[in-house]
Amino acid sequence: MSGKSSAEEMRKLQLTGGSTYIVSLPKDWVQQMGLEKGSLVSIVKADDLSLRIRPKVVEKGDRQRRAIISVSHDDDPNSVVRRVVSAYLVGYNIIQVIDPESRIDTTQRLAMKDFTRRKLVGTEILSDLPNELTLQVLLSYAELSVKDALRRMGIISASMHREAMLAVGVDDSTLAREVISMDDEVDRFSLYCIRLLKVAVSDSLVLRESGLRSPRECLGYRLITKSIERMADHAVNIARNSLALTLSRMEEEVLGELGMLSEAALEVFESSVEALFDDDYSAADGALQRAEELRGLEAGAIQKIIKYSPLGDVAALRLIIESIMRTAEYGSDIAEIVMNMTIGGEIREE
Repeated sequence: MSGKSSAEEMRKLQLTGGSTYIVSLPKDWVQQMGLEKGSLVSIVKADDLSLRIRPKVVEKGDRQRRAIISVSHDDDPNSVVRRVVSAYLVGYNIIQVIDPESRIDTTQRLAMKDFTRRKLVGTEILSDLPNELTLQVLLSYAELSVKDALRRMGIISASMHREAMLAVGVDDSTLAREVISMDDEVDRFSLYCIRLLKVAVSDSLVLRESGLRSPRECLGYRLITKSIERMADHAVNIARNSLALTLSRMEEEVLGELGMLSEAALEVFESSVEALFDDDYSAADGALQRAEELRGLEAGAIQKIIKYSPLGDVAALRLIIESIMRTAEYGSDIAEIVMNMTIGGEIREE
């Protein structure tokens, strides 16, 4: 087994004491893990009924994983930031960026520090030296579960959508710009959820701490995280398109149609998210039905825009409608995932 994690060894199951089944462990693996007589190991049954054996000492040691990233002055700052993000997402607790030749380039340093402050939940700058920048993730998985993070993402995203729609109806660029700035907060929680899910899928302890029931759920939550993040992106699109409008005052017919469409889309999105937290198959099914009915309202809104809006604003308003509809679509995507995750309570196996 040494150096070949994929190698398979066959071991005979033995019966001892008349009631206990035992199987021996490979000697080289035991030595590699630093185990001895009396050492504790954890045994976890996976969804596929296989067993996972893991030394408790390794489980604790994994909690402070360190990644060392070497950079040079020739590296693009965005490329350096991407390496830091990748290390964060795969679960490293300490991320150390080093330039072995000289001082870290100022642009690289500022890019990493700015991104850390804006986007990485629970991450602090541990040391800031001329040729080294060290980040440490201080937030434990138990302190912020995946459901708590997703709930916060959903609340912020829905708020962004409502504020963006308000910006469409008023001649005030400040409101739209505030919505755009809120996107950083959603991205922070999104990156944290991805990090947590990547680790939880292969670490039973993190899985339990994060509030998930099985590794199978991780894929569903990963897709939901992406849907909520994209919904927030479309709220930003609404805000940006509102800045492109030349209207000082929008016609009430157009504003009313957009408002009705927006509230219907938000209802689909928010009810889908709540169905996730409640493990409610019926609520998710209802949200999906409302999403399908929403398509009938889109044509009416477009007709009002063409009839009552200046020609120069039609393109921006059409894009706003597209973002509203995408909000409902992402809500329906979440509803479908929730239905798949909760179908077990609606069926009987034979």
